[in-house]
Amino acid sequence: MWLAEVDSTQAHVFHLAGEGAPDGTAVIADVQTAGRGRRGRTWQAEAGTSLLVSLLMRPRLPTPQLSLLSLAAAVAVAETLTDAGVSARIKWPNDVLARGRKIAGILLESRVGAAPVVAVGIGINLLQRGFDGDLEARATSAYLETGRTLDRAELLMALLARVARWRTCLETEGLAPVRQRWLALSDTIGSVVSIDGVTGVARDLAPDGALLVDDGTTVHRIVSGVPDHAAGR
Repeated sequence: MWLAEVDSTQAHVFHLAGEGAPDGTAVIADVQTAGRGRRGRTWQAEAGTSLLVSLLMRPRLPTPQLSLLSLAAAVAVAETLTDAGVSARIKWPNDVLARGRKIAGILLESRVGAAPVVAVGIGINLLQRGFDGDLEARATSAYLETGRTLDRAELLMALLARVARWRTCLETEGLAPVRQRWLALSDTIGSVVSIDGVTGVARDLAPDGALLVDDGTTVHRIVSGVPDHAAGR
């Protein structure tokens, strides 16, 4: 479903899920009036400049493993952009960077019940020629990285195929192959990070998806969860 304008593709996915929409339903928008990112941050983009899509998933995963879909989605986005000529890397857990600047973000939200529903929101900067204020040093777009105008519809189809591939891999083979690919694309491992009050060197991604951060005394496990949409989002 491609919409000219929507408040939030995430909210629309949950609305469709409540009406019985099938697994894999995609909501794409030219512009969002109330888009959101991780930890309640807003996501703003001028109409038509970004690929804004949310996917409805009814995953075949235990509830504690739902957050692993963010790692699979990050791999899918990074690979899609790489194929399009962007040198994409992943910042834990699921931001995608190019030359250290953010080019894409991913947001997972869930409604957990007898049959969990997950909305996987993906925003990719495509056509922006520049960014204002402090974003200039922190954000980039596919156009700025390649000098080319990528077709949103073509990139969407490539992205959906990659997401489906890595989701199926996660559900059928477990995290190991996703983790291996995530590590190969990581911009975080080996870097000094400050997350949830912990500062240290990111050493590895644990077999269960936690980031292992060494502060020189202790190796901390940093876990990224999936916000429950039904609990105040």
